[in-house]
Amino acid sequence: MTTETRPGAMTNGAVGVLGVPEADPTPDGFHRPANIATDFSDQRQRYRVSVQEYISFHEQGYLVVRGLVSEQEVAELREHVEDLVYGRVQVRGLEPPAPGTPIEEIERRYLRIHMLHRQLEIHERFLLHPRILDVLEALIGPDVMAMQSMLFIKPPGGEGQGYHQDSYYIPTYPDTLCGAWLAVDPADEENGCLWVTSGSQHEPIYPTGDRVRQNHSNLGDLTVVENVSHTDTEVNTLSRVAAKYEGREVAVPVQPGDVIFFAGHVLHRSHSNRTPDRFRRAFVGHYANARSWTMWGKRDQPQGTNHIHILARGATHLPFREPRFGTPCAANQPFTEGAAGGAVPMPMAMMAAGEDMMAAPQDPQRNDPTMMTSHEAHDRH
Repeated sequence: MTTETRPGAMTNGAVGVLGVPEADPTPDGFHRPANIATDFSDQRQRYRVSVQEYISFHEQGYLVVRGLVSEQEVAELREHVEDLVYGRVQVRGLEPPAPGTPIEEIERRYLRIHMLHRQLEIHERFLLHPRILDVLEALIGPDVMAMQSMLFIKPPGGEGQGYHQDSYYIPTYPDTLCGAWLAVDPADEENGCLWVTSGSQHEPIYPTGDRVRQNHSNLGDLTVVENVSHTDTEVNTLSRVAAKYEGREVAVPVQPGDVIFFAGHVLHRSHSNRTPDRFRRAFVGHYANARSWTMWGKRDQPQGTNHIHILARGATHLPFREPRFGTPCAANQPFTEGAAGGAVPMPMAMMAAGEDMMAAPQDPQRNDPTMMTSHEAHDRH
């Protein structure tokens, strides 16, 4: 499947992907819908990652948390995706289907769309979903940066994506990238679920010819690969790396509300949707430790881009942006801490980021290893 390019739309080079431009500044007076299923209150039930889950993530390269997101929340997201596909939601860069367009054609217009959290409140809300951030806080945190949102709309007959490593596309330094794959529909082998090559998270990031030294600078025998993400294993030479793990590639079937967390180095892919009438929709976010530096996100600016990504949890010494639609997170609710139970504002550092000055909350105890204490006091998001 190819992506039609329209005025104001951007393609990112991956098969069937449409990237949308950033929306105009949020109009004054924007308010989140009165009735949403997600609980952002201080009284909500946090998800506590177990030691075994933590071990499993690092041993296998991925972790499935069943039922992490509620049925009501998934239903809300599913209804929104249908409104988006059928043109009932206006998004700059996405043209609604022309009157009289056959339903089959409408349903196959998009395979996946990037960065809708910069245009639509509901996408920002799910990118910053508190229970997803609970897990990320344990796996790659405690400081978490939200970098990318992706909406997968794999229709019947929709193509898959070949072997790839996410940190190839989104490099961070140190490399702490993690994906979170939220199932909107049941996903199984028939409609193109995720496949993960367990153990490959220990592999380096294999570069293409134009990205040598992007992730690794002192691996003398690092193989250069070709056609990353291509579904043909003869063409996508990253398949030769996957072949070292014969018998360890596993399908990851999931139900709506399940979330798959997978490390940035792990080889993964999906096959085409072979069903005649079932979608395989998913919402995917990509995150890194908020203290990792990145240049990802603005191709025309060869400089740090942390200031365009959202501080989701914890603190950072690097610049960041606040959520456009005010979704509660660390960026707009920096924690405070004071002696004898008194709350005082956390020290703020003003940092230059291009033409912008951003305020970065500083936790001295996280910047000075000799002062490290428990993070339990900061569990407020």
